[in-house]
Amino acid sequence: MNERVSIKTLNLTKAFGDNIAVDNLNLEIKKGELFGLVGPDGAGKTTTMRLLTAITEPTSGEAWVAGHSILKEGERIKEKIGYMSQRFGLYEDLAVMENIIFYADLYEVPQKERPRRIERLLGFSNLTPFKDRLAGKLSGGMKQKLGLACALIHTPEVLFLDEPTSGVEPVSRRDFWRILYDLLKEEVTIFVSTKVKKSLGLPMVEIWSDNARMATDIIREIDGVKNVSIYGERLHITLEKKEIIDEITVRLNSEGLKVIDSREILPSLEDIFISMVEKK
Repeated sequence: MNERVSIKTLNLTKAFGDNIAVDNLNLEIKKGELFGLVGPDGAGKTTTMRLLTAITEPTSGEAWVAGHSILKEGERIKEKIGYMSQRFGLYEDLAVMENIIFYADLYEVPQKERPRRIERLLGFSNLTPFKDRLAGKLSGGMKQKLGLACALIHTPEVLFLDEPTSGVEPVSRRDFWRILYDLLKEEVTIFVSTKVKKSLGLPMVEIWSDNARMATDIIREIDGVKNVSIYGERLHITLEKKEIIDEITVRLNSEGLKVIDSREILPSLEDIFISMVEKK
């Protein structure tokens, strides 16, 4: 396999009885590339990731990760990857630092390299002030950043992230993506799965308000509003029908908030990646 190719699949297939979860998947991902596997729940994203991390064996086909076959060299692959599942295994009764040290032990990181690596991971994740705090006392966004730090402690070549920011507040999601883009500069390959809400096929409007956070809380209570994401002073709002924007304006004005401007927009790629709230 070309040394610049980090992940390659050849007719990769996984079936569970009569249900084909992954059907003849062929892809090639270069070293240092951010690859997004986007789709709704049940599309086979997690199964694909479990195949590529050598956790699950394929029904047929082959794949290579970091130069190693998932069929023949599964243990070698696990040495070269970091993997954050949807429910990453943090120990909530251990402190931030204790969790990182636990994963350093798990990955057999040499003692002499640990201080430098840990200091760097705490630094770029902004967790240094919280290194003695119990993981169970962290916010959702901080838990995700701690999970990422643990997955990176052994300096993997490829990082697999399964729905990494689902349910995390917008500001923390931004911080998380900033960290990932910094990793790309170091030629870490990042394979991330995320869901696209069905509502992204519906109208989306953008409004400017003088108090975006308060406006978000109000708008989310309006019937017909599917999702609200904050972008600085702007809000991206997914609606059942675009006429609801008039009701939004009236409601915000009645609460003493000013709508500076509004317009209908098409969902951007960033909306697809960041607006990941499950419809319950």
